[in-house]
Amino acid sequence: MIDQYPVVIFGAGPAGLTAGYELVKNDIHPIVFEKSDMVGGISRTEHYKGYHFDIGGHRFYTKIKEVEAIWHELLKDEFFARPRVSRIFFEGKFYDYPLKISNTLSNLGLYRSFLVGLSYLQSLIFPYPNEDNFEEWISNRFGKALFRIFFKTYTEKVWGIPCTEIRAEWAAQRIKGLSLPVSIRNALFFSPSDKVKTLINSFHYPRYGPGMMWEAAQNFIDQEGGKVSLNSEVSQVVHEGNRVTHVIVEKSDGGENKEETKINSENFISSMPISELIKRLSPAAPQEVLSAAEGLSYRDFLTVILLVNSDNIFHDNWLYIHSPEVKVGRIQNYKNWSPDMVPDAAKTSLGLEYFCTVGDEIWEMPDDELLELGGKEVEHIGIARREDIFDGTVVRQPKAYPIYNRTYDAYLKTIREYLEEFENLQTIGRNGLHKYNNQDHSMLTALLAAWNVQGEDHNIWDVNTERSYYEEVRISQEILSSDKTGFPG
Repeated sequence: MIDQYPVVIFGAGPAGLTAGYELVKNDIHPIVFEKSDMVGGISRTEHYKGYHFDIGGHRFYTKIKEVEAIWHELLKDEFFARPRVSRIFFEGKFYDYPLKISNTLSNLGLYRSFLVGLSYLQSLIFPYPNEDNFEEWISNRFGKALFRIFFKTYTEKVWGIPCTEIRAEWAAQRIKGLSLPVSIRNALFFSPSDKVKTLINSFHYPRYGPGMMWEAAQNFIDQEGGKVSLNSEVSQVVHEGNRVTHVIVEKSDGGENKEETKINSENFISSMPISELIKRLSPAAPQEVLSAAEGLSYRDFLTVILLVNSDNIFHDNWLYIHSPEVKVGRIQNYKNWSPDMVPDAAKTSLGLEYFCTVGDEIWEMPDDELLELGGKEVEHIGIARREDIFDGTVVRQPKAYPIYNRTYDAYLKTIREYLEEFENLQTIGRNGLHKYNNQDHSMLTALLAAWNVQGEDHNIWDVNTERSYYEEVRISQEILSSDKTGFPG
């Protein structure tokens, strides 16, 4: 069976669906292939017995007007402004995050606070001359003492490698503009009238979770002449010289039965992990490129969902768990993202996120043992009793985060130079570019790819991640003051 489409898109996450959405709006009707049985990728919303939950918490904030317009076009009145509330748990105490001076000083104590200040002064006088890794970058801006308290344990939980092996550019990308003086200034002088937030205190969120956004995009594409094909994996990307001619797609019925289809096109856009794309090329990429693809690393994680007989466990959207005596890294309270994420107001659902690697002890642990581990750890932290947990489930997410280790940039350079030779193949999104970016940045790369199909000339690889602004977002006064949900603050 052979089909023809003007554009073929690999992956129905935020990037792939944004590209499809933009093309359909301009009367170009692509096909989007997704190997799983639901859209959204890591931004999907899973469901269990009427409870909705994220694969990680997904805040919607941006300074990219084209991206924000798409969000509001898709969800309209189902897209609400929400307050951000989060804390850090460390050494048995909760620290407000963003930091508040009184709370931080109270938890640290005067003597330890003095040592933190002294450590920061030492970093000013004797900074690391070369900021090659995460530890050096953070220590130069916060001091070594604060690095050990607020950054080291959590960061190493997330990545599974020492902070000295994480590239400094990851910190520069994700924590841009922050330093100890900036944090103190924000804690002391914050005013609701401020328009630039080093750490945003408000964001948008769909009523039933982020998957609601991408299901709406899927429906729009299907209704307007495009097609989103689930359970469909691109197994081969066939090219002649520097042009892709067609792909081979394996369509599953949800079981073991698969049907192979050849899809011809003039344009191909990939949001699949770039290492997987390289392995699917036919004829095969040069050995140097294949080796580079093998060298790229990813961090995986799983979420242990606990359903609790309590209507109000804690007021935060999420908690960062820095304490090394527990394995959980972050805890989401989905009810505080949106009350509609739970079917019963007398209950609460928690999402315990364990950062791991496919094949390691945590990843391979049976679900019942993970649920038991989660129950023990929330009780240890002091946020819920095990006897109040009445049900739960586990969701695993491979290739969640591209790892910025010491070798990744050389490997990525090799892959990029090879892929740039192709005339009609573009890569987009977090995994398509192997960049740890936010949802809005992934969408921006998708928009550029869609505009390229229509004759424009954007180099997606050159998109500067600063355009996403990450934690430095200029929030309009309208967003800060127009929470139309009626949700409790």
